[in-house]
Amino acid sequence: MTKINWLVATVLLLIACAPDTERFTLVADVPELMNSVLEPAAEFYWDAVGYILDENGVREIRPNTAEEWEAVRNAAFIIAESGNLLLMDGRVRDRGDWTALSEALIETGQQAIKAADLRDASAVFDAGAEVYYACANCHAKYAVETLRPNDVRSDTTSS
Repeated sequence: MTKINWLVATVLLLIACAPDTERFTLVADVPELMNSVLEPAAEFYWDAVGYILDENGVREIRPNTAEEWEAVRNAAFIIAESGNLLLMDGRVRDRGDWTALSEALIETGQQAIKAADLRDASAVFDAGAEVYYACANCHAKYAVETLRPNDVRSDTTSS
């Protein structure tokens, strides 16, 4: 079983074992959740498709086997479910933008799942862009220090 499959199984098991939304134990704070769960899944999803252009020409990167597509799909589930994890009491920063941005992550994660289900590399690429935008929009409000230096939203001196 691949590392990503174990991660999916663990997250889904934690969610499934909770009898109701009022009984749970937060194991990770938001930065730990980002670093241990969401970021590895997003990176896996983003790295699953693409093109490399070099002196040898163009090489396409894409899943080729059922197992590879399943791993991409599992990463998409982690992305979608991470939005729910961000909405748990103890992690919610506010009920306005935080909630809307977490719900956007869930929606883009669902798009990512559909793209993987279609086994369509172009759709996975496009869904990956939407996941990136969902992440960047949240970081622009709640984790500006994590934005790339060339992202205009990372310039806190102009506010």
